[in-house]
Amino acid sequence: MMEQQELEKQKSELRAKMRAALADVSPTVRMAASIEVCDRLKSQIPSAHMILFYAPLADELDVWPLMEESIALGTTCALPFFDAGKNIYGARKIEKPATEIITGKFGVREPASNCDEIPLEKFNLILVPGMAFDLRGNRLGHGRGFYDRLLTGISGLKCGVCYDGQLFPEIPIEAHDAKVNFIVTPSKLLKHQV
Repeated sequence: MMEQQELEKQKSELRAKMRAALADVSPTVRMAASIEVCDRLKSQIPSAHMILFYAPLADELDVWPLMEESIALGTTCALPFFDAGKNIYGARKIEKPATEIITGKFGVREPASNCDEIPLEKFNLILVPGMAFDLRGNRLGHGRGFYDRLLTGISGLKCGVCYDGQLFPEIPIEAHDAKVNFIVTPSKLLKHQV
């Protein structure tokens, strides 16, 4: 029991440290870093025909322009949506981001209910935000476990997206924490075996 409490304490402390660091990122730095990440991701996208994007929060790297570009090229793109009845996230297809987006659970943008749901196992590339990642593909989320549960239903390649400062040699993890296959930062792409 003591080990579990210590692990939870370490995770909470790292989340607090990362929240403070991300709050200090200026809009100009975020925009430049987002452009670099999107450019780096483009090398992964040509082979992906179904991509689950994320709707970036104010402190996350912005992959929205890449989603719009991918839709324009004919790629099937989707975003997570919160299924209140099941208390889990699913995925819905996005074709017209300007008209199909609502503000969902936790203030996160998500597809409206009239967008088609896509089974999670259909995606071959999933872009995954997080508070921190490590060199072995481990991910630290916001602490609610929603993304961990979402990722368990996905068989495609999972790609963590983060600033260079969110990447650590090792982070505290638990058995239920989902891993990613590779991580893209503004300066690098790291691959792992999950």
